[in-house]
Amino acid sequence: MKPTAFEYCRPERLDEALDLLAQYGPDVSILAGGMSLGPMLNMRLVRPRILMDIKRVSELGGVQVVRDGVHTGARLVQADAFADAELMNKVPLLALGLPNVGHFQTRNRGTLVGSVAHADPSAEVPLCLTTLGGSIELCSKQGKRIVPASEFFQGALTTVRRGDEMLTGLIWPLSEPRVGYGFQELAQRHGDFAIAAVACAVVLDESGLISTIRVGVGGVEDRPYLADTTRVRGARACHETACALASDIAEAVDPMSDLKASAAYRRALVLALVERSVMAAFRMAGAIE
Repeated sequence: MKPTAFEYCRPERLDEALDLLAQYGPDVSILAGGMSLGPMLNMRLVRPRILMDIKRVSELGGVQVVRDGVHTGARLVQADAFADAELMNKVPLLALGLPNVGHFQTRNRGTLVGSVAHADPSAEVPLCLTTLGGSIELCSKQGKRIVPASEFFQGALTTVRRGDEMLTGLIWPLSEPRVGYGFQELAQRHGDFAIAAVACAVVLDESGLISTIRVGVGGVEDRPYLADTTRVRGARACHETACALASDIAEAVDPMSDLKASAAYRRALVLALVERSVMAAFRMAGAIE
């Protein structure tokens, strides 16, 4: 199929892009990499009046260390992010998740922000951002607002973004001392969207006990699921703790069924992947040899 007719606009400044959004609002589709939007246009799942290409908006590029963490701009493609040694060092969970995002061809076009804006429940970048407690920067003619990732996703392909807003960047919390990360996923083929994926970030105290632990689950519900880990805070970082947490999370999730997997299979995957991801985080943090 081919897309419906639309007007193509390519602003070179952020204020020009925001002017278009202020005037036409939800009739505008924003193009950065186009890895998700392109197929949706061809299948006529989206029928914009205006397609706005932001690849020349210089204000939206690059990586900056800010007060709250690391800011990645809307034009930053996944391959460039993965090649940025400083970014990968400051956000190790993203370094673990990115190799699972599509294939190297798509990572040369797809952007970090585009993946978050698309809000596919199985996508790895939204899962990593939610697990870390990161935030999304949105801009409009009315100003800028920062929305926590845990509040941004409202359902499959649905977010809190207003029609006159665009995502201009992501804010990733910096890595802490005595911290470990884990990322595990299962897909039909490497590079496919995950049937289930689990990301973990754990901080240990000086005694080797769990100070904080965050576990996110993707591909199972209609948005990234951030688990309640209260029960294991203060516990020792060991295999028994990982198994107990995996059991709790597998019981708490509400898995969906589709052509790829049943709800029961996804629940079983959560049980296995949480244990593996948490154990990997424990090892990275130095709790287990």
